[in-house]
Amino acid sequence: MSSTTYSNVKLRDTAELGGRILLSALFVLSGLSKIGAYAATIGYMSVLGVPGGLLPVVIATELLGGVAIAIGWKTRTAAFLLAGYSVLTALVFHHNFADQIQMIMFMKNVSIAGAFLLLTVNGAGRISIDNKSR
Repeated sequence: MSSTTYSNVKLRDTAELGGRILLSALFVLSGLSKIGAYAATIGYMSVLGVPGGLLPVVIATELLGGVAIAIGWKTRTAAFLLAGYSVLTALVFHHNFADQIQMIMFMKNVSIAGAFLLLTVNGAGRISIDNKSR
């Protein structure tokens, strides 16, 4: 393998790992913050008509999904589910486009869903548990 090819492969592998970690950090930190502000999160969910009893599922989705993406375990499945979760949260929590912040949050969630769809199609890459299990 030429040094240029080797360098390109290393760059791709590192970028894939870094991208997964950056993408997953949002979900892991969000899940942890919901644990820390459990009652306030239930209140926010309730105001928007979402049953507070779903909060444990939300926390588990964010924490477990985020960790799965970061380590590259069952990446295609986790990414597909988190893409749906991101679109669903955009539609439920950020649909007031008269509020510019809500519109930006909506677009952020839709963009994140796009990144997850790319992971769904392309997988985690070489630096992942998925790759080690082949």
